[in-house]
Amino acid sequence: MKNICTLLAAVLLTATTYAQIGINIETPDASAALDITSTTGGLLVPRMTAAQRDAITSPSQGLIIFCTDCALGEGELQIKLTSSWKNTIGGDVNDPLAIGDTYQGGVVFYLDGNGGGLIAAPTDQSAGAQWGCQGTFISGADGTAIGTGNQNTTDIELGCTTAGTAADICANLTLGGYTDWFLPSKDELNKMWLERETINTTASANGGSNFSTNWYWSSTEVTTNNAWLQIFANGSQFNANKDNAGYVRAVRAF
Repeated sequence: MKNICTLLAAVLLTATTYAQIGINIETPDASAALDITSTTGGLLVPRMTAAQRDAITSPSQGLIIFCTDCALGEGELQIKLTSSWKNTIGGDVNDPLAIGDTYQGGVVFYLDGNGGGLIAAPTDQSAGAQWGCQGTFISGADGTAIGTGNQNTTDIELGCTTAGTAADICANLTLGGYTDWFLPSKDELNKMWLERETINTTASANGGSNFSTNWYWSSTEVTTNNAWLQIFANGSQFNANKDNAGYVRAVRAF
């Protein structure tokens, strides 16, 4: 019995004295509670969306997660510091957005001043899509202003059932974890052209691509045969036959 008690005391003493965990290492670093040694694998932290991150109840300071839908959908390692989450490359995830920021699957190119705005996809969705339904009038798809592209796209989908049109490509796009993309209206497309260099810089730095200098379709119909487009080489906007093949760059609102 004495030997058993001595052994138990030694075990307890060892557990109290050496409160460290070593994986693949016999002697953990003295400054580390957990010391992992490996040349073939890494440490995988919990992965979640920004919405799931924000739903964590009272996150502790120093909590680390990988945000799967941040940074153009490529993900971002983040840590909880002070009162907010921070990107490990610097910057508060709750800092006010600016034109050119990566956010929710794309690049911010318009801010409405009330916390909302528009995001451009980081790449083109097509280099040769028709607007579609030449000779067919699409009721409601005539919005030109910023904020009308989404409704235009919805109306085109209802009035033109042809698959693979410019609007249809955007409406069925899943990118960065988001499915609410649409074909920009005439003014939304022009705003995207005005910010094209900023979008190009951010997109290219995050695995995206530059705009073509060719022309892009808007979702704004003019007549039964024509719709608005814009040449990205010089910014000219004009209308052309819907059966022409043009570039497509989807956008989404937040």
